[in-house]
Amino acid sequence: MKMCRIIDGFPQGESKLTKVFSAANLYYNYSGNKSCFDIENGTDPHGLHGWDWQACTEMVMPMTCSNESMFPSSSYDYNEFGDECMAKYGVRPRPHWITTEYGGNRIDAVLKRFGSNIIFSNGMRDPWSRGGVLRNISSSIIALVTEKGAHHLDLRFATKDDPKWLLEQRKQEIDIIQSWIDQYHIDFKE
Repeated sequence: MKMCRIIDGFPQGESKLTKVFSAANLYYNYSGNKSCFDIENGTDPHGLHGWDWQACTEMVMPMTCSNESMFPSSSYDYNEFGDECMAKYGVRPRPHWITTEYGGNRIDAVLKRFGSNIIFSNGMRDPWSRGGVLRNISSSIIALVTEKGAHHLDLRFATKDDPKWLLEQRKQEIDIIQSWIDQYHIDFKE
């Protein structure tokens, strides 16, 4: 929430890069005593390598960057990535695991056949939202989409500063889950 306030608090016309830098500064330099962000630090004090195991075993996501960006250029070599996974975890990447495990690229068609009682909560400020489920798949596989939401914001602990829309979304999620539980008990009694 503080990051969003920082970004939203700039005067109109301020560059996007300045806004993003200021928000990142909160995360990487909360104390205010750093002059440079070293996100490549091998000790990983920021927890950026937390998904490495999952990337090696389930969610292979090649990411690259051209030299036309503000970030250092990087390339992706699947064999090199596989060797890194083997050295670090003793496993080889399975690039097609997720589509094989979950039935292909049409999650909506697959979930209609066997899924139920799932809430896909998506905030459009989440950089991963384009890959999210943004429409209801069935009456019990529900997509809740909020314009101002961010990555799993609704799952974080409530604070006194939570905006009204977030409180309403959490209540909606609780109401949906409670209706499923109530229906289970009704069905169980029959």
